[in-house]
Amino acid sequence: MPIRFHEATKTFHLYNQHLSYLMKVLPGGELIQLYCGKALHDRPDFDHLFECRPRPMSVCCSEEDDALSLEHLRREYPTCGTGDMHLPALDTRTPAGSRLLALTYREHSIVPGKPALEGLPATYVEAPEEADTLRMVLADDRAGVTVTLYYTIFRDFAAIARHAEIGYTGPGTLELDCAMSLCLDLPDADYEMVELTGAWARERQIVTRPLTAGVQGVYSLRGCSSHHFNPFLALARPGSGEIAGEVLGFSLVYSGNFAARADVDPYHQTRVTMGIHPQNFCWPLTTGQTFTTPEAVLVYSDSGFNGMSQTFHSLYRTRLARGRWRDKVRPILVNNWEATYFDFTQDKLLTLAAKAKELGIELFVLDDGWFAHRDSDRGGLGDWEINYRKLPGGLKGFGEALNRMGLDFGLWIEPEMVSADSRLWAEHPDWVLGLPGERPHPGRHQYLLDMGNPAVVDYLYGRLEALLADAPVCYIKWDMNRSISDAWSRTTDPAAQGTVLHRYILGVYALYERLTARFPEILFESCASGGARFDPGMLYYAPQCWTSDDTDAVERLKIQYGTSMVYPVSSMGAHVSACPNHQLGRTTPLATRAAVALFGTFGYELDLNRLSAEECAQITRQVAFAKQWRQVVQFGTFWRLQSPFTGNEAAWMTVSPDRNTALVGVYRVLQEVNAGFRRVRLAGLDPDRLYRVTAPDGTARCHYGDELMQAGLVTSDGSCGENPTGEGDFLARLYRLEAVRPE
Repeated sequence: MPIRFHEATKTFHLYNQHLSYLMKVLPGGELIQLYCGKALHDRPDFDHLFECRPRPMSVCCSEEDDALSLEHLRREYPTCGTGDMHLPALDTRTPAGSRLLALTYREHSIVPGKPALEGLPATYVEAPEEADTLRMVLADDRAGVTVTLYYTIFRDFAAIARHAEIGYTGPGTLELDCAMSLCLDLPDADYEMVELTGAWARERQIVTRPLTAGVQGVYSLRGCSSHHFNPFLALARPGSGEIAGEVLGFSLVYSGNFAARADVDPYHQTRVTMGIHPQNFCWPLTTGQTFTTPEAVLVYSDSGFNGMSQTFHSLYRTRLARGRWRDKVRPILVNNWEATYFDFTQDKLLTLAAKAKELGIELFVLDDGWFAHRDSDRGGLGDWEINYRKLPGGLKGFGEALNRMGLDFGLWIEPEMVSADSRLWAEHPDWVLGLPGERPHPGRHQYLLDMGNPAVVDYLYGRLEALLADAPVCYIKWDMNRSISDAWSRTTDPAAQGTVLHRYILGVYALYERLTARFPEILFESCASGGARFDPGMLYYAPQCWTSDDTDAVERLKIQYGTSMVYPVSSMGAHVSACPNHQLGRTTPLATRAAVALFGTFGYELDLNRLSAEECAQITRQVAFAKQWRQVVQFGTFWRLQSPFTGNEAAWMTVSPDRNTALVGVYRVLQEVNAGFRRVRLAGLDPDRLYRVTAPDGTARCHYGDELMQAGLVTSDGSCGENPTGEGDFLARLYRLEAVRPE
């Protein structure tokens, strides 16, 4: 995975077996992009890829060369005001009021490994030989601004990680109004843009549209990455599918406001920028200070969307997620929320727990409502005092009772929020975001603590550390149930209020870092009203996230399918819930709910004591099946086979790393009358290996991998007008594949 610098042509070539990334320093010092795509042979001279010519109405770099214009160069980190008329990667204002910057190459260095980003989540390596990093320094000495661009190319992944550090050496204060993590200029616009959009209970729906002239993109101004747009976009060549085609994927390792945009100019060049959203952002820098952007990850695939996704999955699961739980199978849990909501007693919970243990479940999660003044969502947040009326023995006594049953203990928290009736607000009103003298706007009857204030983080760490040190907690569900408004910090200088939203996220990261370091044995799951903060930044601290509050099996097909565009199956919290479903009232078979949730970190969220004997027997079998297959599901290679966004059916599968075993999920939403025959072409198998394929009814046949991938797996249900099988709507089938002669 070398990084080559060819001195004679001032060309940088970052490449591995998968991709190449080429840059060049022009005679005037401008750093430009030459190529990003499939791996190329290295050579000293790629100058033929640099093109420029005179264009009408263009601002030129000099009197001597009317063909050289910043507007038409493919720039690595563009600024504004000196001829580039597109969206910039960097926008600053000097003490004199100038926004003009002319960054030119100063120096570079190439080092093995990958440096960490202080205070920010980022991908990492465990040995220096896993990656090489290029450190490129650009500067404008007149303005006193330096920009250090970091490019890490990995040995084992078709991925490049990027971020920037902006430094200031001039007098007074420099205002940093925009600092993107990544900019990539592409020579054409022959792409379709793929994004993940949605809202609460329908997160990460796949939307595809052709690139057109102008700016298109996704963003969040909600203070979190949001239900509405995920910090990801992909550019795919027309005709690309799950198995074939060229795709560039862009993902931001950040949990706050972001912008990811594609700007197509009239000459069909495309500029992709990704980073912190410049709206409501302004970071002051004084002499000697620097600002570090979040990391962005660029992935290249020549094998379609599955190829892109599998790179993200492997990279994020093994080199973004950390800690003891990164490589461990996740426990099968039951969460009491939809069983009890706020209305519970310890006896009621222990009765539910006893049934869970009987069915083979491993972890009991106590959700919202365990702390004082919390019988509804209208109070209680902030003080974190145990409600001994509900839990006479406290968290310690309740957790020990679970342990005696043979269950582990999990707990819900929402540390970033505060209720108006809390003692915390009464004692520290300056710790609540909002203008002095004015009541901030509520969301879900709660308000926001100023997480950018170190005193707030210290307080929360002290309260939570004491609780967790006293009780046998081995799982935490960290929630965040409202968007950020009234982003004014009473402990921050008025001139620095543009830092509040970013400092909020840095404070969340700091609290996560302290708690995960103090309690490395605890499995943390992030949550934000479902999937409002399902992003790479959270995966650095919590290796799994609650995918959505919508647990309906049919809706989850789309939500989990879309989420898998970027995020590994091991990161997706997926539960079997009650029917009729509490989010939309639909009734689906228990087997279908489990067959969807199995492709995630599996669990239950319903009142187990209200189930029939047959339903309990089904759950016992489901739990046993999940335990047998969770290693393959959570850590195998995931393949999307048939999209729920394009028809009545969906299919996906996961294959073990040695390709000896695989699990296939096939789903049909509505029963068809007199339907045609069906086959699903599988993927990822060894074409020369013979597999025993066990159908849901227990019958088995043997097929070679090439037959299953080319001719397909027959999934016809055999029904005609009278549906003799009685399967009906909302059908799910699981097929087990096992090599006859494992290798």
